Amino acid sequence: MNPSWIVKPRPNPEARLKLVCLPFAGGGSSSFRSWAPLLPAQIEMLTVEIPGRGQRLSEPLRTRIESLVPDIADALVQELDRPFALFGHSMGTLLGFELAHHLRTQFSKEPVYLFFSGRGAPGLPGTEEPIHQLPKDDFIRRIREYNGTPKEVLEHQELMDLMVPILRADFEVCETYTYRERPPFNCPITAFGGLQDSGAPRTYMQAWKNHTSSHFNLRMFPGGHFFLMEHTPTLIQSLLRDINAYLTPSLF
Repeated sequence: MNPSWIVKPRPNPEARLKLVCLPFAGGGSSSFRSWAPLLPAQIEMLTVEIPGRGQRLSEPLRTRIESLVPDIADALVQELDRPFALFGHSMGTLLGFELAHHLRTQFSKEPVYLFFSGRGAPGLPGTEEPIHQLPKDDFIRRIREYNGTPKEVLEHQELMDLMVPILRADFEVCETYTYRERPPFNCPITAFGGLQDSGAPRTYMQAWKNHTSSHFNLRMFPGGHFFLMEHTPTLIQSLLRDINAYLTPSLF
């Protein structure tokens, strides 16, 4: 087990639930830095640090979801000594979906709640052409359209030289993913989407209901693909309400 897979911004051994957050393409554990102060004491946040970023910047990048999920699961399972929920945005949604299946089949560990954000349910036709093999200038132009990379980074040559390989690897993870049909989860699912996110339209977000035998909620926010950056406090409030509504006994 490599402990650097899992980061705890605010360790809390007294928490009643663990919230595991999986990053979007180009992101890492620092992508959720602003979340920890907004969570109640009953919840401990664990963030996943993927090789090639943060404290793991020198490690080789991964380009296939099959090489990521088992290692994440091996590191995470030792932390799952109490109920847990998973949250993922975009690439993190794919990672969370496959991680939940892996934990269920390999370790008999099931989340009490799943939160999928910014990406439609797997198994649906793609809405965009693959970009991970585009020439650098074309690739950066497409990345710019997502509005998730700060302008200061996009205009900084050295930072982009660092970021482009990471982003390419993460997009390759997503664009080479193959969906396999499996039984639905037993826990509730909430899907979060952006009203102006053409890559994850409402119908694609609504399709997440097919992956649970329990309750399903769809929460749509103003904004594009990175709506969660503009609405972090509201999104977390919604997440907490949903957890409390469907857990017995409630957390708070």
